[in-house]
Amino acid sequence: MNPHHTPIDPVIDEQAALWAAKLDGSVLTASDRTALDAWLDAAPAHRAALSSYCQFSADLEQQLPLLAGIPESPAENQHELTSARPRPGLFRPLWVGAMLTAAAAAVALVLWTGRTATPAALEFATAAAQRQSVALADGSRIELNAHTQLSASLTAHERHVRLTRGQAFFTVAKDPARPFFVDTPAGTVRVTGTQFDVRADDVAPFQVTVLEGSVQVRPGDPATASPLALKRGDQYAAGSLRALSTKELDASLAWRNGEIVFDRAALSDVLAAFSRHHGRTITVSPGAAQQRLGGRFNLDNLPEFLELLPQTLNVVVSRDPHGDVRVSLANER
Repeated sequence: MNPHHTPIDPVIDEQAALWAAKLDGSVLTASDRTALDAWLDAAPAHRAALSSYCQFSADLEQQLPLLAGIPESPAENQHELTSARPRPGLFRPLWVGAMLTAAAAAVALVLWTGRTATPAALEFATAAAQRQSVALADGSRIELNAHTQLSASLTAHERHVRLTRGQAFFTVAKDPARPFFVDTPAGTVRVTGTQFDVRADDVAPFQVTVLEGSVQVRPGDPATASPLALKRGDQYAAGSLRALSTKELDASLAWRNGEIVFDRAALSDVLAAFSRHHGRTITVSPGAAQQRLGGRFNLDNLPEFLELLPQTLNVVVSRDPHGDVRVSLANER
C-alpha cells in the first residue's frame, strides 16, 4: 500500500510501512533506533516515505471510530470521534498494510454514503502475567486479566463484548438506550451501566461478580435460559448464586491490583493459580500439596513468592534445567 501522491520505489515503500508499524505499536529498542537512524540517513526519500506513512496512520486512526458503531446523532459522533480509537498495539508489521487498506476503504464508504458501515469488532488479548486496560468509544472501560481474549463492537442500539476466554472487569458507561452484553461460551450478562467481573476459563467457566449496581445473568443458551438478577456483592458461579462478604468480594477482585488472596488454601491450589497466571510449569509433591497457606500475595512476582514459600512452610523449591519449578516437603527427596 502506498499512501503517497507520487510514485515511490516499492522497496522503500515496504520498508517505510514496516518502520511506521513498529513506531506505532511499540517502543523502539536501542538497536532499532540505531537501525532507523541509519535507514533515514541513507536517502532523503526514506524520511519522506516514513513521514507520509506516519501521517496517514494518524489520520486513519481519527476515522476508525466511525467503524465502531457510533450513534447517528451528530453531537454524539463528535464526542466519540475524540474519545475512542483502537489501541496502537494492535498494529503489526506483517499485516498493517492490508489492515490500513481495508479500514481506509471502509471509512471512504462511510463518508460516501453518509451512513455507518457494519461495526468492526475491536480485538483485545493478553498473554501470561499480563494485564491490560482498554477504553471503548462509549466511555466504558475493560480491564483484562492474563490469558484473556475478547472482542467488542458498539452499534447505535446495543453494545456487545464476546469474552472468548479469561477474566475481565467491566466499568460500563450508563446508556439505557444501548444495553451492554457480555457473551461467554457458557452464558450472557446484560447491563445498562455498572461495574462487574466476568470469568470464563477452565477453573470458572461462567463466574459473574458484581461490584456496583445490578446485572442480569443468563447461564447457558441466552435464548432459553431464565435470567437471574445480581446486585452489588453477589456472585454467580458453578450454577449457584450467593452474596459475598466484603472480604470475599475484595479477594475476588484482587487480581485487578496484581494480587491474589488465599484463606488456608491447599498449596496445590495456590501453586496452580500462580502456574496459570505466569504460564509456567510448577509441580508439587503429594506431601507438600496438602500444606495450607493464607494471605495476600503479589501475583505478578513469581520469584518473590517462591522465595517466600520455604520461609512460611516446611517445603523446598527446586528448578530443573528447563526452569520448571518443583515444590516438595523439606524431608522429601
